[in-house]
Amino acid sequence: MFTGIIEETGSIVRLEPRSGTTRIAVSAPAYAHRLRKGDSIAVSGTCLTALEIEPPVFFADLAAETLARTSLGVLRPGSVVNLELPTPAGAPLGGHIVQGHVDGCGELVAFDPVNPDADPDLTDWWLRVCVPENVRPWIVEKGSIAIEGISLTVARWDGEVVTIAILPHTRRATNLRMLGPGAPVNVEADVMLRMAEQRRQAQSSSELTLEYLLANGY
Repeated sequence: MFTGIIEETGSIVRLEPRSGTTRIAVSAPAYAHRLRKGDSIAVSGTCLTALEIEPPVFFADLAAETLARTSLGVLRPGSVVNLELPTPAGAPLGGHIVQGHVDGCGELVAFDPVNPDADPDLTDWWLRVCVPENVRPWIVEKGSIAIEGISLTVARWDGEVVTIAILPHTRRATNLRMLGPGAPVNVEADVMLRMAEQRRQAQSSSELTLEYLLANGY
């Protein structure tokens, strides 16, 4: 489990297609020396398993499902990625529960300063992302969403595009500053909201109704 609090970024070294998988190499100077074979690490919101570690680089395999769901397969050497290690048991939950199971790729619509005349490192920013259709049922205003692995709060939601206020620190500490309009971004819905809705639907379907009784011969 992750929390979506990004402390470090890394960069893609290379992607190497192999039989059945794609091997990705990520430069992670702050984290590679802490990894052991089999450890999990989130790369721009995608939970990967470190298979080889040669500090400052670690290697992981991308399954076909990962390539289909995330932006990792279209990244190029030098692309900046957000990195997060799993949250230790008992540690404070600074963001929200992020599984690292990306639901799909959204498209960055705009990333604009709130005050265009201010110092870019001091003003806050508006991030607008067109969300993939399969994620839209799980978005609510003032709810949580993970974009590129970053725990963020929905400021506005029009049913297609989510608008999020980005603080100067978040812009500096993540790869958002490197992305432009049209860039694919990994999106993960709030798992707690998803579970709550599934539970509500299960309870609703189990309730006795007149229609149910008539349909079943009562």
